[in-house]
This record gives sequence, C-alpha cells and structure tokens, in this order.
Amino acid sequence: MNSNTRAKTWLKPEQVRELHAAAQSETFLGYLRDRNELLIRLLYDTGLRVGELVQLDVDYLHLDDEQPYVGIPASIQKDYPTDRSPSYVSMNLGLDDSTQDTVLRLRSYLNTRWKDSEAIFPSRQSNRMTTESVRRVVRSLAEEADVRPQSIEGGVGDPSEVTPHTLRHSVAYRMLHEENDYTLYDVRNRLRHATIKTTEQRYDHFDRV
Repeated sequence: MNSNTRAKTWLKPEQVRELHAAAQSETFLGYLRDRNELLIRLLYDTGLRVGELVQLDVDYLHLDDEQPYVGIPASIQKDYPTDRSPSYVSMNLGLDDSTQDTVLRLRSYLNTRWKDSEAIFPSRQSNRMTTESVRRVVRSLAEEADVRPQSIEGGVGDPSEVTPHTLRHSVAYRMLHEENDYTLYDVRNRLRHATIKTTEQRYDHFDRV
C-alpha cells in the first residue's frame, strides 16, 4: 500500500481535551475563548473538513432534536473527483457521552457570543472565519497546550504541525482505536469518503498503532 496516502499525524482523545483547556487560557481574548473551544469540538465531533466548517451557518444546527445534529448541505461539501455528487448529510453531534456537553456549550456560546452572524464562527474582522484563520487558531491552541501530534513514523511531531485535518484524522483514530464498536465502514460514513478504498488507504494502520 502506498504509504503516502496514510494519515501521518493525529491526536489521542486526551490531547484533544488539552486543546479544549488551552482555548480558555488567558493568553487568548476573552470573547474568543468559547468560539475557539467550540471550533475544536465541532471539528473533533464531526470530522468536517475545514472548508466545510467555515461555511456552517447557525441555521444548520438542530440542537432540539432527540439526537442533536448538524445539517451539511451539498453546496458546502467537497466535490469528489468523480462523477458522484455529494448529497445533504444529517450528521449527529458527537460519537460518545461528550455529545450533551457539546450541545450545552453550543447553546451557551450562541446565546452570549459577541457578534450576531449567520455563520457559527465569525471572526473579529468579518462575519465568517476563513480556512486560514481556523488553521491559525488550531495551531495556536496546540502551541499553547504543547500538544505534539502522534506520528506515523513513531514518536511525536511538533505542535505547529497540528491542523484541522489532524483533528479529522483524530476522529478516525478514536473510532478505530479507542471505541471498539466502529469499523472502517463507519469511519468512511463519518468522514464521507467517496469510496471505502480511500478509508482503508488512510487509516488501516490505526488498528495497529
């Protein structure tokens, strides 16, 4: 198997929790702390691509349903390099008991955030964060917490290497390594890969980590 297609860095669940804590550090502006923590939580709960995350609107959240979820319209999803088009997806928030905590924090954030915007994640300069601004936040939190990603080469990497896509890989790691009930097919469905072959190429080694 071509090793270049495999996920090269990822975080363990306890490292993601360290990012949550770092988001509340006094290093960061007070009114941005909850936004930054929720940004990490949604990336890690859903496995969204960063380009999808920044396009999420408040209206896409369905927090009052028995199983809270975020709706992902086809128009904001990555276009597959095939003749297949993505379709609307209802994505449950969370994979475990953290779901309720995420929903409670989302409610609090939306009720108290400093800027009223249709986007879930506004920035100081505009009503919607950019992909690059999300990458900067994730990197800053990793550096604040000194979170060093797990590496396919063995050992750990540098905090500056933690990206939104690292969190996407971390969803697959949690499902395959930390949760016993999930399979590669579940990961494929969660991350919305075009084919199961893509999932196998990315994550087959996680069972052996």
